[in-house]
Amino acid sequence: MPRLLVIGGSDAGISSSLRARELDPSFDVTMVVADRYPNFSICGIPYFISGETPDWRDLAHRTREEIDATGIELLLDTRATAIEPSERTVELMDARGTTEMVPYDRLVIGTGAVPIRPDIAGIELEGVHLLHTMDDTFALNDRLADAEAAVIVGGGYIGLEMADALSQREMAVTVLEQLPSVMTTVDPEMGELVGRELRTHGVEVRTSATVRRITQEGRALQVAGDGFDAVTADAVLIAVSVRPDTALAASAGAELGVRGAIVVDRGMRTGIANILAAGDCVETWHRMLQRPTYMPLGTTAHKQGRIAGENAVGGDRVFAGSLGTQVVKVFDLAVARTGLRTAEAAEAGHDPLTVETEGWDHKVYYPGATKMTVRTTGDRRDGRLLGAQIVGHRNGQVAKRIDIAAAALYSEMRVEELSDVDLSYTPPFSSPWDPLQVGAQAWAQAAASGSGSEVSTALR
Repeated sequence: MPRLLVIGGSDAGISSSLRARELDPSFDVTMVVADRYPNFSICGIPYFISGETPDWRDLAHRTREEIDATGIELLLDTRATAIEPSERTVELMDARGTTEMVPYDRLVIGTGAVPIRPDIAGIELEGVHLLHTMDDTFALNDRLADAEAAVIVGGGYIGLEMADALSQREMAVTVLEQLPSVMTTVDPEMGELVGRELRTHGVEVRTSATVRRITQEGRALQVAGDGFDAVTADAVLIAVSVRPDTALAASAGAELGVRGAIVVDRGMRTGIANILAAGDCVETWHRMLQRPTYMPLGTTAHKQGRIAGENAVGGDRVFAGSLGTQVVKVFDLAVARTGLRTAEAAEAGHDPLTVETEGWDHKVYYPGATKMTVRTTGDRRDGRLLGAQIVGHRNGQVAKRIDIAAAALYSEMRVEELSDVDLSYTPPFSSPWDPLQVGAQAWAQAAASGSGSEVSTALR
């Protein structure tokens, strides 16, 4: 029986394992998991910390028993420490330190990413946490049991989700962001809306703030640096970014590329015979830029893992590419983006125009209507849609609308063609012209008038 060995038990690992078993049950599929928590939702950690998902076990996409039922063999608390491609073996070490060489016919590397540890003096102190694994989560949760104040270093997705979570525990929360605005994956204008939402809910937001050191006096931690007054807290969370975990693959001879991620082709092959890789440890083909980039997203990891599993058992599937489609909840806001922003589009050789519109998520006469801000980016030369960003109420179907834009980008539609799409309408959910279509019409008008690269319109 041929053996598929999968290193990693998160999104890419489980997706590749399940797809391989689905297509060719003759393969013996073994998944090597470094901890005791296979197929857990790392994206769900903030909701456990907040108490919205009180039982951490509910973060498991599948239970151990459900995975076993698929025929996948699980090796928990086991680390892959070396790969020998010429011998087609992997050295595994269990929790006791015992090692063994395990053979494979095909290998999928899904080692994911690890948090970046910035150069901050005192980052090793007790009470300073980086959040990535379930064990990290339990350690942070224990620290927060009697904490009253927390500092979050980093104003990106994870940092802001955690600001929301800790505020729900009635803690005083300070967010320190090195750049001029939070949520830098969207335009600064959108980041300002997010910052305003944080402050409305009592979060202290300090931008252009560079953390240099953390000191401790008793249980209290003091965070100091440039651009802000020192802050004292009971817990500090470092959430600046992640980097691909590629040491194992590199030691086996895998080529590294963008930001040190593993170079793969669009079939997720590494260039080493019989070895594939997927997820947050690999480069991602950008559908619009037509080149590899580094884009660690759970949705992408699932798609890449599925392709790796299919090709590992004889398939020839190709990854269609990512648009960087993302959405996040920050208190009562949903913040979403897809495709390219103005600067990214210009760098890629487009002639971008971005138009901002503000409207209502549904008909104003139906109770509960809320404002929604849409930024539409297109190319003035050919009218092609390049990207979209949306900030609105979390009940305003922001995710649905960014997915419409993503589908339009996938199909290489022109901005004006968004107005022709037959979208659903009823007063509680939208208007005859959806806010996304209003944005497209405003973009077409601005493009025809020869406006500059940024245009903002009034509420409609």
